[in-house]
Amino acid sequence: METLEQIKARIEAAVPGAQLQIIANDSPSAQTSLLVDSPHAVAVAKFLRDDPALYLDYASNVTGIDWPERVEKIKTKVKKLVDGVEKEAEEITEKKTPAYLEVVYHLYSIAKKHGPVILRLRTPDRGENVTVPSLTGLWRGCELQEREVFDLYGVRFEGHPDLRRILMWDGFKDFPMRKDYVEPGDYEYEPTPHDEVLEKVKATQAPATS
Repeated sequence: METLEQIKARIEAAVPGAQLQIIANDSPSAQTSLLVDSPHAVAVAKFLRDDPALYLDYASNVTGIDWPERVEKIKTKVKKLVDGVEKEAEEITEKKTPAYLEVVYHLYSIAKKHGPVILRLRTPDRGENVTVPSLTGLWRGCELQEREVFDLYGVRFEGHPDLRRILMWDGFKDFPMRKDYVEPGDYEYEPTPHDEVLEKVKATQAPATS
């Protein structure tokens, strides 16, 4: 299979205006991925599926990631005048990355026996603007997995044929996989209560009155 750099270059030639970025991965897997802007996501995904050399006909996995706001401290060496003498000093600046949600697709070709190509979509933030295009129209296997990401992270998939909760009930108000999720204080029922849950129940129950 082609390198991700080669795939990126061919996409840019085939899908005018597509904004693509190769994202490195420092984990042991070292699997780099391709970040695509939402307005061109469907066109890029269609290229990956239909291109004769790639023919990525199978979406094996769709996952969500919650990225809260991050502040990174960056150290740089600068030269400053101290008592008329130029000296090298260390300057620390802060780089702020706004919060967003991300959806990650692992794409394979069953026909060509290669992959994965990892595709990423990002929301503008994790508040009001949490919509990305659905890729279910291209890979039917995305349907239930996009519903799971919607249910647990709150990402809304525009164009999804049946976007509703799949694990939590309809009246549930929060998104359990977000990093700022706070567990409820009451545990009324669990089919197989574990010691940890029982301790939480005891801690939240009102003391008995005589």
